Amino acid sequence: MSKKELDALEAAVEILSKDHEEVDRQFGEYKKLMDYEAPAAQRKALADKICDALSQHAEMEEQIFYPAARRYLEKDSEEIMDHADVEHATLKVLIARITSTKASDPHFDAYVHVLGEYVKHHVEEEEDEMFSELRKQGADMDEALEAMKAFKVKKKGARK
Repeated sequence: MSKKELDALEAAVEILSKDHEEVDRQFGEYKKLMDYEAPAAQRKALADKICDALSQHAEMEEQIFYPAARRYLEKDSEEIMDHADVEHATLKVLIARITSTKASDPHFDAYVHVLGEYVKHHVEEEEDEMFSELRKQGADMDEALEAMKAFKVKKKGARK
């Protein structure tokens, strides 16, 4: 693997890992709001922010990173990607439930908590299995990296 290929893969992984860290931090903030019985509106606003961040992250992975990753994984490693696809589908169901539910609903905090646990599991699989397998396979993620950077810029501009 050339240095350029390694650098592109590591830069793409860093973009995803930073998103993972940010969402983990937000889930920590949400737990504090629950612990201090913060007003429903405050919890709902943070939950919606978390859901928006996860939706954008999943979109970038599904449209850019995962298709590029599949090209480099050997057949016996493709189940990593299949698991990620199924986990994303489940996350979307929870996100839809949270965004359509009022924070005063007795299950609202439980939905957010379960989403956080599920995301934690998904992130561990990506970071421990998928990323290491891509490193082993010498994945050239140069094109994916550029597309991910453009995606981030476009989404950041859309939020302004």
